[in-house]
Amino acid sequence: MVSFVDQVRLFLRAGHGGNGCVSVRREKFKPLAGPDGGNGGDGGDIVLVADPQVTTLLAYHGRPHRSSENGQPGAGDNRSGAAGEILELPVPVGTVVKDDAGTELVDLTEAGMRFVVAPGGQGGLGNAALASPKRKAPGFALLGTPGYEGEVTLELKTIADVALVGFPSAGKSSLIAALSAARPKIADYPFTTLHPNLGVVQAGDHRFTVADVPGLIEGASEGKGLGLEFLRHVERCSALLHVLDCATLDPGRDPITDLEVILRELEAYEVPEGQVPLLERPQLVALNKIDVPEARELADFVRPELESRGYRVFEISTVSHEGLRQLGFALGEEVDRARAQAAQEPEAPRIVLRPRAVREPEFVVKPEGGSYGTIYRVLGTKPERWVAQTDFQNDEAVGYLADRLARLGVEDELVRAGAVAGSTVVIGPGAGVVFDWEPTLTSTAELMSSPRGTDDRLDERRRATRAERRSGYHERMDAKAEARAELEREREAGIWAGDQDASGTDDEGRG
Repeated sequence: MVSFVDQVRLFLRAGHGGNGCVSVRREKFKPLAGPDGGNGGDGGDIVLVADPQVTTLLAYHGRPHRSSENGQPGAGDNRSGAAGEILELPVPVGTVVKDDAGTELVDLTEAGMRFVVAPGGQGGLGNAALASPKRKAPGFALLGTPGYEGEVTLELKTIADVALVGFPSAGKSSLIAALSAARPKIADYPFTTLHPNLGVVQAGDHRFTVADVPGLIEGASEGKGLGLEFLRHVERCSALLHVLDCATLDPGRDPITDLEVILRELEAYEVPEGQVPLLERPQLVALNKIDVPEARELADFVRPELESRGYRVFEISTVSHEGLRQLGFALGEEVDRARAQAAQEPEAPRIVLRPRAVREPEFVVKPEGGSYGTIYRVLGTKPERWVAQTDFQNDEAVGYLADRLARLGVEDELVRAGAVAGSTVVIGPGAGVVFDWEPTLTSTAELMSSPRGTDDRLDERRRATRAERRSGYHERMDAKAEARAELEREREAGIWAGDQDASGTDDEGRG
């Protein structure tokens, strides 16, 4: 049964925005009293919250698919739709959020930090909000935009003051149990610890947290064993405590050899940019299991060698608790020293949200060559959002979209890029929305007097003018006169036989 999860992939679907409403107010003696369609509600966001009461990502291991509520559509009588409820997902402090490409989005290192990982869609405007002095009764509304849909990876990096590193069965879990109130699983076989254990140590006035990193063996930094999977938990620790087994029965192993192997693995592990490398942090050595006579002799033998390398060495026994008090005070001093140094350092840079620069373009037009000719791709937040809000079954809505794009300058930019009438224009990345560009469709929508829900610029059926009707009438009359004259010439030439007239019938009406 899984009890600890420190990495999980989430599949998120934020709520979609509700559609705007098309409605006309009807009152007594006022059958068409003006538009009153309400706006659609915004879709619910999905927010990650750093919660100190949560210590594992286990809640998302079995339920990786999470979604928030959709916004409700608008209604008549200016009733706006309800916004979707925000979905808050509590995660442990120290969780790193990455997108599907592996790019780090945020590091939730402080309790209470919030991050909108999946923004909800925007609700569409109703026809009441779209009304203007020139468009008094819009026959369309804007659609709600879809919310974010995608994958993110949550990676937990334990926040502890001291990290215990060492070979399997070196006694790290026993040491945490002896120093603190934690009760990890302890057994006499390798890889007993399958996930990091945390414990709070109180040594006099010193109070700090200790975590052990399971499964460090030779080659752990290259993926062998469990070490690489849990080495990330060492990144945030202020000091390292090497726990060396002085009572090991494995041939070819001794405290010095074990220490050199662990040091090579720690050196090979790359910490994130800006953090102190693992081997440059304060390090102490604990020679464990000295309650065994042979182990005490070996500890006395290797201690001078370790001290000559600059390590503070402590001989301890988790069974008899010998040396644990001195070790706890020494660790507390290192933690206090690291905290005092961190307090003098400048605060970590905050995430600053800056508005778009004034001169930054709202969109770009990129000509792209292909086997079927050049296409012109329009990329930008506004054009892509406007396309998503347009109901292409409504001609008036399409005309409104054309006007918005023209006011934004898309028309002029397409001309500069070399587009001509009939060119293929794609708005948005990937497949996007494809148009056959017609420049004549991008102006004076407010001045059109077409019925609601239609746009004369998109209607191929055009009413002929009086001059055109008169010209057509004269052409038809001339054609009929010419046909009668032709029949008369054929009669005179004797083409029609006997008593048959020009209609091809005899005097008695028989054909």
